[in-house]
This record gives sequence, C-alpha cells and structure tokens, in this order.
Amino acid sequence: MSQLLSLLTTAALLGTAVSAVAQPTATAPAKYIRTPTGYLLVLRPGDNVLRELEELTVKEKIPGASLTGLGFGHPTFGFWNAQTKTYAPQAFRDMEMASLTGSIAWKDGKPALHLHGVAAGQDFAAHGGHLLALEVGTGSVEITVTLHDQRLTRETDAQTGANVLTLPR
Repeated sequence: MSQLLSLLTTAALLGTAVSAVAQPTATAPAKYIRTPTGYLLVLRPGDNVLRELEELTVKEKIPGASLTGLGFGHPTFGFWNAQTKTYAPQAFRDMEMASLTGSIAWKDGKPALHLHGVAAGQDFAAHGGHLLALEVGTGSVEITVTLHDQRLTRETDAQTGANVLTLPR
C-alpha cells in the first residue's frame, strides 16, 4: 500500500497520469439468485433477455418452468401468420414492459422459450404479442422463474406448424 501511495505522490509531483496503475473495479452484480420456487433474474441495460434465459436454463438444468417479468427494454414482437407459418415482426425502442409471461421447455436438446408481453411507450399506447427479442433498456428487467418438476418439451404441430408445449405422459 505504501508503494502505491509513493507512486501516486511521485506521479502527482511530476504531473504524470497514472493510468497503468490497476484501479479497483466494481464486480458485476449477480444476474440471478435461487429462490424457494426457482430463480429471480435482474438483468441490466444491454442484456439480451432471451439469451440470458436460455443460458440459465442450460446452466441450471431447468427441466421446465413458467415465468413472469417486467422492466424496460427494446422488444420485438411477432404476430403468428397461420398461412405462412411465420411471425410478422415489429420492433419498438424505449418501452416499459408492463407484462412479460411465458414458459421454458426443451426442443431438440435446446431450451425452447415461449414468451409473450405487453409494452407501452411514453404515450401510454400499448403493444404486445409473441416476444421474438428483448434487450434491456434503461433500468432493468426482473424475471421470476417458477420451476416445474418434470421436463417439458415442445413439438412442431403438423397441422399448425407451431411449436406446441407437450405435457409429460
């Protein structure tokens, strides 16, 4: 410690910047904690919400779950077109996620998220639908993940082309 003070004093006397000296850095806050019923995530600006949920699912070996959330972000909603079996996307910026709900399951060995949400802008006009993407904006996004004890899977429904939740037999 005395060497660091001596170096800083010398640098100050010489009018030299001491950028090479290691500065203490704040550790990044935890992204999630375990709760009695699952997990609580608090994601920060720039975080990709869907990727964070997929990483949590793999890391914690989540068999299946339901989730709810809220916060601030840049959502992309999609509306399912039954004829083309695709989503028509619409992106929004700087929205308040008034509601976020969904489920976590598995398809082809990978996490399969199904999320819907409602978001409003400064004009209080609400938009919503199937959530295709969500980046955390100002503030945070808080998500409560409630675990299910059985593995949930998704299968492509032959008639609709949609990935449908399949319950364990």
